[in-house]
Amino acid sequence: MVMKGQFLERPTLIQLRQGLVLEGVAHRGERRPGVLVLPPTPAEGSGMDHVVGAEVAFAVARAGHPCLRFNYRGVGASQGRPSPAPEALLEDALAAWELARDNADGEVPLAVSLGASDRVALALWARVGLAGLALLHPTCAPEDVAPTSTAPLAVVLPELDGPARRAAWAHRLDEGALTVVRGADRSYHCNLPEVGRAVVALLQQVGASTGAV
Repeated sequence: MVMKGQFLERPTLIQLRQGLVLEGVAHRGERRPGVLVLPPTPAEGSGMDHVVGAEVAFAVARAGHPCLRFNYRGVGASQGRPSPAPEALLEDALAAWELARDNADGEVPLAVSLGASDRVALALWARVGLAGLALLHPTCAPEDVAPTSTAPLAVVLPELDGPARRAAWAHRLDEGALTVVRGADRSYHCNLPEVGRAVVALLQQVGASTGAV
């Protein structure tokens, strides 16, 4: 039984074309769009249970949106060997994107990337489309983000990343699309809930533009 204030996590399997299976965790929700969380890449030494990704998932669930996070191949209980190849990371993310879309009744999800998964998220955006994109402490440069998409973009940076990086992203983004987490480094031990609030704000923006909220 799920008590008030609790959010039911459902283990889920994500099938790849060559027969491998990825490990995932899903939250249900009735509001749209849904959310796909891209974990840190295997080279960064973490996965879907990263504290920042989990915080985003819980914030999204509290706001009533379905959410899916997963492990890349070779991480956690996902089958296969870890691969740094961009093609392998994108293949994993595409399979997760399809499930996240199905979990939201066919609606394209919003994606949230952690760290170096930003480039995977940008490839998803270009290839299959996203309802929106939130880059959490991205490793890419602002100029790597093509300005042609109409989907909203938000960036979350820890304050300790430094003023030059904040200024560069502020120049690239629309007003209000940059969140700087006070006193935080990339572990977000300080003010972690601000990350979840930033993602929920982007969801509300997307929902308002589509009439979903």
